Order: sequence, then structure tokens, then C-alpha cells
Amino acid sequence: MNVGIIGSGTMGSGIAQVAATSGCTVKLYDTNQAALDKAKASLEKILNRLIEKGRIDSKEKNRIQSNISYVDNLKDLADSNLTIEAIIENLDIKKKVFSELETYVSEDCIIASNTSSLSIASIAASLEKPERCVGIHFFNPAPLMKLVEVIPAIQTSNEVLNKSIQTISDWKKVVAVAKDTPGFIVNRVARPFYGESLRIYEEGLADFATIDYSLKSLGGFRMGPFELMDFIGNDVNYTVTETVFTAFYFDPRYKPSFTQKRLSEAGYLGRKSGKGYYDYSEGAVKPEPTKDAVLSETIFNRVLVMLINEAADALFLNIASAEDIDNAMTKGVNYPKGLLAWADEKGIDWCVSKLDELYNEYHEDRYRCSPLLRKMNRENKTFF
Repeated sequence: MNVGIIGSGTMGSGIAQVAATSGCTVKLYDTNQAALDKAKASLEKILNRLIEKGRIDSKEKNRIQSNISYVDNLKDLADSNLTIEAIIENLDIKKKVFSELETYVSEDCIIASNTSSLSIASIAASLEKPERCVGIHFFNPAPLMKLVEVIPAIQTSNEVLNKSIQTISDWKKVVAVAKDTPGFIVNRVARPFYGESLRIYEEGLADFATIDYSLKSLGGFRMGPFELMDFIGNDVNYTVTETVFTAFYFDPRYKPSFTQKRLSEAGYLGRKSGKGYYDYSEGAVKPEPTKDAVLSETIFNRVLVMLINEAADALFLNIASAEDIDNAMTKGVNYPKGLLAWADEKGIDWCVSKLDELYNEYHEDRYRCSPLLRKMNRENKTFF
């Protein structure tokens, strides 16, 4: 299979590595020659590290590298069977690239976008043959993260959808099919991990270190929300939150936080800028959390039930199946458990009463309980 990747940043390069490892002939396109050189050098470094770890040998390294060529002209992707775009999250720029690309590729070439939050239907509308367009959303780093969300637009043909699912499965990835709604599965369901944690901080209930400690120690999350936002970049995370909030017609559940907005405006972007919620400068001492069992449980329960509620609502609105929602969260963002399985474990009645407690306290729409949880509680049902 001939695969064209548009954009040679971290994501584009990672997808190129995945496709090349699976035996595809890959052309990695970028307008910037320096970016292509950087991608080539980065792949060399990654493959050498895999040799050091004993994961591959030099023969395999050469095979992967020989499957990738680096091009700076969009016309060079003309022989592609599949193209995946991984450029800036800007709808107008993506549409412009897609409409030009379509003039070069064959009639049956699948044109896919790796967008994490933009409408696939809008992107597809820029094409003469919108039925060939689909969302194929990898997670960073693409070679390591098992999950790929496949998102059909309303225009996408069944043939293109099935072929995309088969291809990504052949690349040894776990596919979760999602409806074309803002944030798809992961970026929608994960919002409370950040949003509710920020809200807890803004209320003065706990500091960043204590909230992170509570979710890691009680929930088994690999990183706390503030560590993770610093890792992702506050500018990136804030933009996704704002995009989802706007796209959902300003549903209060997705309301962004002034704390994060101010950090982003100040240039405190996290690890990449040396400062975010934490200070990453040399010699900086990481603050100690308050290790209070009751406080930790309050924080953990509040964030968890909000995540469960979001996952339940995604199922209620047919965004994806229960299996795909749980797979998406465990394999896309390394959650320790699927949220719907977690709901079964905690008890659906526990979920409903915790959400009602929050709603009765705040009378804010963000704490409204999903109708699906209420119905399941009434009927004494579980997700699995």
C-alpha cells in the first residue's frame, strides 16, 4: 500500500513510522525542508534506541527507513492509496490542502485527517468526492499508543470506512469507531480529568500537587491532571477545551478555566517552556502534596464520577459502543480502567448519588447526571 503523510511534525513522523513498520511504502510530505530533515534524523535516533533495547535489529531498521521517502511537493503523493493529514488544527488550512491534494491523487484514494477535534464533515465538504474522506486519529506518540479513533463523516462511504478500519487493524492498532462529534471519544470523555481538577483548585480545596497525588495514589493514573497538562502543553490543552466548548454550543460541562487561560497567556506552557503548573527549571523543588486520606478521597471521587458521567453520556448519545469507549480511554490515554467498567465496580447507584450531591450543592448544569445512568440505576442494570 502506498501511504502519503502530510506534515512531518511529531505526529506525522510517528504515523509514517507505524505505516513503514507495517510494510507500506510511505511518502512523508512537508513544505519545510528543515522539518523533513529533522523528521529523518529523529527517526534514525528512535530506531537506534530500539536496536539498543533489543526490539529490532539493524536489518529491520534499514527496512523501515527504506520504506519512507521525504518529499516537499504535494504532487509527489499522487500514487497514494491512502493519505493522512497531520498538520495544524486549523479548518481553513486543512480544507485548502485537501482540495489541492484531491487534484493529484486517484479517484479511489482515501483522504484522511488526523484532527483531534475538528468536524470531519466540514473537512470532507472541501472535496469533490467527500465520500472518500474519513477521520483517522492517532494518539501521541503514534508508534507506542495502541488506539486509533476512526471517525466517519456523514458523507463517508461504507467502503471507505471499512477499508480504513481494516488498514489500521493491519497496522496492529486497536480501532475505536466514533461519531463525528466534537472531541470524538477521548478528547470529549477526558475533559473532566482536567476541567474538574482545575475547578477543585480554583475553589481552594487543594493545590496542584495534592490533586495530582490523589488521582495517582487512589485512582492509579500514571500522571496527575496538572502533570499531564504540563506534558501536553497548556496552550494545546486549553485550545482543545475551548474548541470542544464552542463546538458544543457552550455546554457548561466543557467550560474552560481561567487558571489555564492565564497560564497559557503568560507563556507558562508546561515542560516545553520550563514552567507551567510546576517549575521545571534546574534546581526547582517540586512541591509536596498534602497526604490527607479524606481530602484525597473527596478529590478522587469527584473527578472520577465526572469522568464516568461523561463516558455514560457518550454511550447515551451513540458516540461509540461501550467497548470502544472503554478501549479508547485505556489504550488512547492510558487510563488504569475503562470508565464504564469502573462505574460497574463503584456501583451505578453510587455514581447517581455522587452526581446528585454535586448538583444539589452547586445547582450548575455541569453536574447534571446522564439520563442513561438514572435509567440503569432504576432498572438495576450494569454496563458489562
